Amino acid sequence: ESNEPALGWDRFRPNIVAATQQAHCEDEWAEFVMGEVQASGVKLCSRCVLTTINQADGSKGKEPLRTLSTYRNIGGKVMFGQNVIAHEGRVRVGDALEVRKFGYPPNAKS
Repeated sequence: ESNEPALGWDRFRPNIVAATQQAHCEDEWAEFVMGEVQASGVKLCSRCVLTTINQADGSKGKEPLRTLSTYRNIGGKVMFGQNVIAHEGRVRVGDALEVRKFGYPPNAKS
């Protein structure tokens, strides 16, 4: 067990946060709709060292990359989230998200 405090979601610098029942299920969202926006998943997102910096005080640590690297390492990169192409429209807090097509992007293979 770690002596480090729990990390907030903002450490991952997301553009959009979706509430889901299963961890990392966004990996296989090939086509989906958020509010008015149609989007396509194009590649899993490799995370950089900036996620290890506390945004409140600038201190550096090893998390979350240390833990993610134990089970989210693909091709030598630590993955979390997905990069998408989104078409024009509005997304508001609380909008529903509907996955219309499932499928892993090419870089999901180790």
